Amino acid sequence: MPFRYHNPVAIRGGPGALGELPEVLAGRRAVLVTFPEAQGLGLVQRIRGILGPALAGVIDRIEPNPDVSYLAATYERFWREHAGVEALVAVGGGSAIDTAKALMVGTASGRFDDLVALLATGKPFTPDRVRALIAVPTTAGTGSEVTPWATIWDKAAGKKHSLHLPETWPEAAIVDPDLMATLPASVTAQSGLDALSHSLEAVWNVNSNPISDIYAIAAAREVMATLPALLANLGDRELRARMALAALKAGLAFSNTKTALAHSISYEMTLRFGLPHGIACSFTLPMVLERAAGRDAGRDAVLAAIFDGDLAGAPARLRAFLEGVGVKTDFADYGVTRDDSERMIAHALDGVRGKNFIGRGAGA
Repeated sequence: MPFRYHNPVAIRGGPGALGELPEVLAGRRAVLVTFPEAQGLGLVQRIRGILGPALAGVIDRIEPNPDVSYLAATYERFWREHAGVEALVAVGGGSAIDTAKALMVGTASGRFDDLVALLATGKPFTPDRVRALIAVPTTAGTGSEVTPWATIWDKAAGKKHSLHLPETWPEAAIVDPDLMATLPASVTAQSGLDALSHSLEAVWNVNSNPISDIYAIAAAREVMATLPALLANLGDRELRARMALAALKAGLAFSNTKTALAHSISYEMTLRFGLPHGIACSFTLPMVLERAAGRDAGRDAVLAAIFDGDLAGAPARLRAFLEGVGVKTDFADYGVTRDDSERMIAHALDGVRGKNFIGRGAGA
């Protein structure tokens, strides 16, 4: 069958790859967008040493799940003070990279509420100004370094906005597993489970294609083989590198398919119940797998390749894997009643991401 696959992000990876940042910037001045703890970890100083005068400023007051409540001031200050800067370098997890994606798209007025108004329409638009983005993940899971999507939350209104434009693909990704060496177990697990969700969601997806399948199979198998071992030995450099590569492959898979039902459910679980994203998008994976199995022979074959040919036993195996890394897999474990969970699933299936799921209309 005819298919298309497109990913324009130039990727540099491996231990020490951060040192290639000046070559990637090629003389352009940049603003660093990073997480608050980066200063204490010595990461900001290290990047200052690498970039020298090419570093025009640092934005490090970002928060998890970037919200309109604090993005407005950061956005307007960036476009007021750094309008002449040519690039953004985002160093961190998904929240840092999502924040940088919001900053890189400039409105004519420089006002953030004008950007939010455009996002609220749900329609594509052409930004008035754009800055190049170099994405440097410090977690193995987000995939945001090789996708054009960013989620902007409005928790007060109970909403989320999806930023997705041809202009919001990163120009380049630098995947250096050494930057992930100090991650605690909780972040290691949550980010790894996000990568697992990305890979599986790329398979049970109406937008899947043979190239995304190759990346998805490899990523899912590598996460399930590596994450438990890494959680038992957080200092293992080789395991960190394997997880970084698995997360990158998962990103390359869903960069062309988008996510599906598990992620559609996750947004409400994060908004209403405060579940961290990696848990919110992974605890339903066994349930979603049960709904997906048997819907399409081609998808079944890809899923079977992930689970050593045993698709019938795959949901139980996946449930055991999640529980083995400390994730409970029932809605009730998170305070969600059966009636509420059924409503949540039905609502998620009608969401933008839920409509990507091959099992729409399947029984609960």
